[in-house]
This record gives sequence, structure tokens and C-alpha cells, in this order.
Amino acid sequence: MAWTARLERLRDRAEQRFPVVSELTGRLLTANLLDAGTRLAAQAFLAAVPLLFALAAFAPLGVREQLRESLRAMFGLTGRSDLELQQVLGQSVDDSLRETTGALGLVVALVSATSFSRAMARVCERAWRLPRAGTRVAAWRWLVWLLVLMLVVLLQSPLRTGFGLGGWLGIPLYFLVSTGVWLWTQRLLLAGRVPWLPLLPGAVLASAATSALGLTARLYMPGALNRTLEDYGSLGLVLTLLSWLILLCATITFAVTIGAVLAGEPPLDRFLWRDGSPPGRP
Repeated sequence: MAWTARLERLRDRAEQRFPVVSELTGRLLTANLLDAGTRLAAQAFLAAVPLLFALAAFAPLGVREQLRESLRAMFGLTGRSDLELQQVLGQSVDDSLRETTGALGLVVALVSATSFSRAMARVCERAWRLPRAGTRVAAWRWLVWLLVLMLVVLLQSPLRTGFGLGGWLGIPLYFLVSTGVWLWTQRLLLAGRVPWLPLLPGAVLASAATSALGLTARLYMPGALNRTLEDYGSLGLVLTLLSWLILLCATITFAVTIGAVLAGEPPLDRFLWRDGSPPGRP
């Protein structure tokens, strides 16, 4: 048909003028990014739950209170969902329970958390079409990334409120910190195989996406969590959080991949690769 031929001509013309369009379209359609994002979300959930209970068992009261405030800031928790979080983090834990449930939870948390770190590293490596880093090179990076990520989560409440000065400072500050975190995440988990500057597009895109999701989560999540708790109990809470994690991790996966493509194609490649060339190029 005439309109089909016209669309093909327009596509061919766009690909000739902007080669990045062809590369980006091919990567988005063939890289199974949604599957990768879903696997990353599953690993994040499996890491978050035992870590939460391990912190509840071992962390001082001040750390637990800070974590609760940060989770409330992230999801705008109110009502029953806030009470559920208070029951996990707010109550004191006796020594016997800490020695049994806490110790077991800590072991499970560490094993699950390193799986999450490995999944995130694999997302970055696939985005840049790099082979897996050796275990000796990457193992300590998985642990360091996890510890820094936990620190960032703990600081969500003061960051989002601009350390008490308000959202006018909190929103841009959160975006800048998030950009730095995703820039450093790629550099660390890629074992330094890609220079800092080419990692910037993916970091900016991931930061913009997570900032947008973080702002909208406060509007959607409180009502969704409370409704599912009333209708389905704790199972509803799990399903709602897992759905949000899938959306978040899929968005991060797409952002990092798109950033890698943009950094390796004209016109950005001439500015970002000053000391070398993109992977796979002479």
C-alpha cells in the first residue's frame, strides 16, 4: 500500500540521517529488556525482604527509625501500611529472637543481596555488550554497591525534603544524587571497563526515570498498598510492591541500555569518547 511504502521511506531516511535511531530500535526490540528488568526486580525483592528483617533484628533503634522515615518518604505510607512497617521496624527484638531469626535472616539476606548485585551488573554488561567480569574482580564490587545502595535508601527522607529546607531543594538534590549514584553504579559494576563520561547519558536517563517514579509513587502507592492490605492481607502488600519493583527495574534497564546506545552513536560519541572508542569499534 502507498502509506506503507511512505512509512518505510520515512524510516529509511531517518536511519540514514540519524544512525542512532536504527541502533536504538534494534537494541530495544532484540535485547529482551523487559525480561531482564523483571529478573532484576525479582532479585531486588528477594534481597529486600530478608535485609529488612535482618535490619529489624540487628540495627540500632535510630537506624530503624531512619529507615522507616525513608520508606515513608519513598512511598508516602499512611494508615495500615504504615502500621505494618512500624510492626517490623519499630518494636524491640529480644536476644533469643535475634540469635535465631536475625542470624538466619542475615545469612539469607547476604546471599540474596549478592544475587541482586550480580543481576544489576549483568544489566550493565548487556547494555554495553561486555562479557561478564571475573569473580575475583567483581565480588567485592557487588558488596560495596549493595552497602552504598543501603546508605542511599537510608538517606531518602532527608534528601527528598532538602534536609529540612523543602521540596524546592529536595527535588533537584535528589536528581543530582541519583545521577551520581547511577554513574558510579555503572562504573563500579562494569569493573572500570567503560570511561566515566560515556556512562553519563545512561546515568541521567536512569536518574530522570527513577526521580519521576519516586515522585509519582507518593501519589499512587499509599492508596494501592492500603487497598490491597484490606482485600488480600499481606499477600496484597507483596504483590503491590513487586509490581512497583518490576516497573522500576524495567525502567532502569531501558534507561541504562538507551544511554549506552546514545553514547556509542553520533553525535554524542565524538564528545564522550575523547580517549578511545566505543566497545566493538576500532
